[in-house]
Amino acid sequence: MPHHERHGAKQPERFDPARAQVLDDPSRFIYLPAELVLDLLDAPENARIVDFGTGTGAYAVALAQRRPDLEIVALDEQPQMLDLLRAKLNARPQPSVELADDPRPLEGTADRVLALNVLHELGDEALAELSKLVKPGGYALFIDWNADADRPVGPPNDHVYTLDEAEARVRASGLNVMWSQTLAYHFAIAASA
Repeated sequence: MPHHERHGAKQPERFDPARAQVLDDPSRFIYLPAELVLDLLDAPENARIVDFGTGTGAYAVALAQRRPDLEIVALDEQPQMLDLLRAKLNARPQPSVELADDPRPLEGTADRVLALNVLHELGDEALAELSKLVKPGGYALFIDWNADADRPVGPPNDHVYTLDEAEARVRASGLNVMWSQTLAYHFAIAASA
């Protein structure tokens, strides 16, 4: 997956893989439990979930452990991130998790696309690619840091969106917002193609 231009991204620079250890911090699952993510995904049995911008795959692995029926495609444009996830899967295999670096073969195949903490990093081109992954009847679930939340973790507030700003950005990409809600430090937006 080639690096995308960042035009339209709220955060000025791409996430640095040298900081990848923060993505595996277990405290992430305290303020954003995997069970909550699964509830918001509301995935049918045997669904394909594309974890767009999976990073080190912490949530891809957690979802696979809780729902082995799901086919989880961990997609990331940074090879260093996929290498970290590959090492994790070699140490503790999760047969329902596959790795991908190119979204094109996945177009129109995802029952759900999970975009966890990536909306603020996505340029317009990457956001358009994400929307092409959703198959009819499916939806994309954006869970991202909320600029309106008082939170001790995450990027600075001027690098992330408010819920209203995020909904506007998702709509501008051509997706239809179905519902949204605020969480402890995040918001969630479900959007269909």
